[in-house]
Amino acid sequence: MSSRSALESCVILTSDGMSLHGRIFKPTHEAIKMNHSKTVFVLVHPYSKLGGCQGLMHGMALRLSIKGFTSITFDMRGVGRSTGRSSFTGFPEIQDVVAVCTWISQNLPAQKILLVGSSAGAAIAGSAIDKMYNIIGYVGMACPFGLAASILFWRHHRAILESAKPKLFIMGTRDGFTSVKQLENKLQNAAGRVETHLIDEVGHFGMEGPAYDAQMLLFTGSHSFYSSRIR
Repeated sequence: MSSRSALESCVILTSDGMSLHGRIFKPTHEAIKMNHSKTVFVLVHPYSKLGGCQGLMHGMALRLSIKGFTSITFDMRGVGRSTGRSSFTGFPEIQDVVAVCTWISQNLPAQKILLVGSSAGAAIAGSAIDKMYNIIGYVGMACPFGLAASILFWRHHRAILESAKPKLFIMGTRDGFTSVKQLENKLQNAAGRVETHLIDEVGHFGMEGPAYDAQMLLFTGSHSFYSSRIR
């Protein structure tokens, strides 16, 4: 029996007519026996305007599948083979995340969805957290909360902080877009359960590289914050 995860491609249509190219990472039979989960991880890639694409999330998706979880990556509008144009604010891209979650609910045996966003993708994913009832929580990796980022993403920040669903924030202590103090200040008044995990001496873009895929999996797929919710 193969130890490799099953990889499938899919095309997802948004409510405003965009066509998104996605990939589904399914666990092996052996992994399913060890961890039979009905939760699907939706991985939202970094800022499209700075070269963000689903390929940056494939390492984590593969590792999740090895652990028995199904995950999906996708190119937001204007990236790769997805149609349309990317935006500076990431606001139209919220529809992309919602479309992917809707497609999952209709085409996969998923009872729960966990949103995992990286960089600007974390901001965009946060705006979708309350758009569907079966989204059980949110993980924001290097979510940009600094002053400059707030000019572009303030509406995303408000949606994230107002949601009562559980939220986990992972950030490097040398993030050039958000200081540790800025993150702490932002989360002071956040609704619901909130946890943070800081990675020493790691910058913003460092967390996007494959060197930290294993750590991201540890915090995201095995964190006690979600362990009772993702089974």
